[in-house]
Amino acid sequence: MATFNNIEEAREYFKKDRFATDNGVRLVELSEEKSVCTLELDDSHKNANGGIMGGVMFTLADFAFATLSNNIHMPTVAQQVSINYLGAPKGRKLIAASSVKKSGRSSIVINVDVVDDIGRDIAQFIGTGFKL
Repeated sequence: MATFNNIEEAREYFKKDRFATDNGVRLVELSEEKSVCTLELDDSHKNANGGIMGGVMFTLADFAFATLSNNIHMPTVAQQVSINYLGAPKGRKLIAASSVKKSGRSSIVINVDVVDDIGRDIAQFIGTGFKL
């Protein structure tokens, strides 16, 4: 059974994830099977070389992980995560789609694929969460 009754309830709860939400991350879809989050890119997301900072992609993927894992079991905290950066964003928007790989009694494994709005693979994130 999902933690949140609807996406509006989840959005209200995750407003408290201030770093992600203050930097533009938005929750657009949530179920017990997947979460989709987006981020419109602007100059505030760029590094000194003019590219998008790695922490931007990580934050978006981590938020997608958090929304899905906590919709399945509240509270769940990240126990171990990894990210592979696959390419630089060329579009104006990032989309992170998370899906459950395995959900057990005390842990959960979630895959998050990050793409840009022109279809480029940007990052692959795998997170293991501990269900408190």
